[in-house]
Amino acid sequence: MAFWVDDIADQIIAANPDKDREIILRDEKTASGKVHIGSLRGVIIHGVLAEALNQKGRKATFYYEINDVDPMDGLPVYLDEEAYTPYMGMPLKDIPAPDENGRPTGEVTPENNFARHYGNEFIEVIEKLGFNEQNHTKFIWASDLYAAGNYDEWIKKACENPGRVREIYRKASGSVKRENWNPLQIVCEKCGKVGPTTVFDFDGELATYVCEKDKVTWAAGCGHEGKVAPFGGRGKIPWKVEWAIKWAGFPRPDNEIGVDVEGSGKDHNAAGGSHDVSSGICKEILKAPVPFNIPYEFFLFGGAKMSASKGLGATAKEVSETMPPELLRFLMVRSKPNKPIDFEISGDTIPRLYDNHDECARIYFDKKSETPDLGRAFHYAQLDPEKITEKYFPRFSKMAFMVQIPHLDPLEEVAKMKEAPLTNDDKTEARERAEFAKMWLNNFAGERAKFEIQQQVPELASTLTTDQKVFLKSIADLLQANPDLGGEELHGQIHELKNKSKLEPRDAFSAIYIALLGKESGPQAGWFLEALERDFVIKRFGEL
Repeated sequence: MAFWVDDIADQIIAANPDKDREIILRDEKTASGKVHIGSLRGVIIHGVLAEALNQKGRKATFYYEINDVDPMDGLPVYLDEEAYTPYMGMPLKDIPAPDENGRPTGEVTPENNFARHYGNEFIEVIEKLGFNEQNHTKFIWASDLYAAGNYDEWIKKACENPGRVREIYRKASGSVKRENWNPLQIVCEKCGKVGPTTVFDFDGELATYVCEKDKVTWAAGCGHEGKVAPFGGRGKIPWKVEWAIKWAGFPRPDNEIGVDVEGSGKDHNAAGGSHDVSSGICKEILKAPVPFNIPYEFFLFGGAKMSASKGLGATAKEVSETMPPELLRFLMVRSKPNKPIDFEISGDTIPRLYDNHDECARIYFDKKSETPDLGRAFHYAQLDPEKITEKYFPRFSKMAFMVQIPHLDPLEEVAKMKEAPLTNDDKTEARERAEFAKMWLNNFAGERAKFEIQQQVPELASTLTTDQKVFLKSIADLLQANPDLGGEELHGQIHELKNKSKLEPRDAFSAIYIALLGKESGPQAGWFLEALERDFVIKRFGEL
């Protein structure tokens, strides 16, 4: 069975049989605040599909749009509420960027505003993951497309048929719009807000509107009434209509228009959801094809759906700094789009993710593997599949152990694990894992994974029983008599000593950790004791 990326790429090629026509993939994110890790799922799905299509011989480009024309309709919890309240309802591009204290700062320009501040931060993360112009990904801003008039003819089509748009809403989702509802809002000429405006009439050229004072609870209008052409960015289309217009009117590089592929999250694809409404508008009013859809499940953070405005979950930027880009890509790529991903960054999640990645790497390099699809997960996790070289991946949990013992040289220890000299790529990987292991220990690891060798006998050692002390003395004698015991063999010998003692397994091994760490749990005993200075262990156990 083909890996999901290859399978969907083949389906896209079948749906677009013209080999000379470039395949356009599109996705977007509204820059309403710090972008959370969940938003990367759509980015990576579209990004790896663009890579796969190009690898299969079909030219494809992924366009990622930052939506900067939506109104600010929710205030992120990390911003100064009083300072930003006057801007509520304005397009995000017309709002000042925040300073480090969450207050508005600086003059608003096309290159320096609220949307650019958060949008550019997210773009940096995306590019860090290998999705950039050199790798079939381009970034666009919604305001540029609106201002250039790319959507004007489509806006006109929708606004000339408000009754049909209302009927599609009703049939697809059960949403009943008022009789004089129009699929259009205007950026108020007086106060600059779009959220509170209502269009009462459109004559084919001009829209009559009012900026209502009490239309929404999150923004106050100014009461201005006006009549203006809704083109070139003065008009703003409601989301479900706008989505259809973006599908139909996207300006392609081949002087054509339209999007070929655009997936979306589970919420949009629910029965009667955004995708159903937008599809109806696209087909029935705009007379344009609906893009190939890839419905995908939520990315959950500790069981909770991401929320940018509520500050729920870790940001994409924060998570991208806790692991190498290949591992973050792997996290998203290894699961099919229709499977939810529930990511809990604390505890053992990161070590298990590394283990899963490394196993897929072994399968990738083992051309005779019976599960080659897992190897493809490793393939699409790489920033540049053309430059994949086989290298040694030291187990992350062992790296996390080694960096906590001051006298150990990680490269020497990794060479022992590999049982062969390290290549330059091996050394680079080992150093990187050592640094990420330190970061994980400092920020996310559970207490069980963290330890510090106690230079003095710990106070907790006073709780050791006579049987535990006898057990430690037997280990000291074993180490004294067998100075060359390796970790696995040492671990087996310790088990034999434990079986000869009167102790339960938990009490036996906790004695080791209490004596050396001042806590009741720790790493695998043989592995742990092998890494420590032998004389230090013998002396400590002897003292007890």
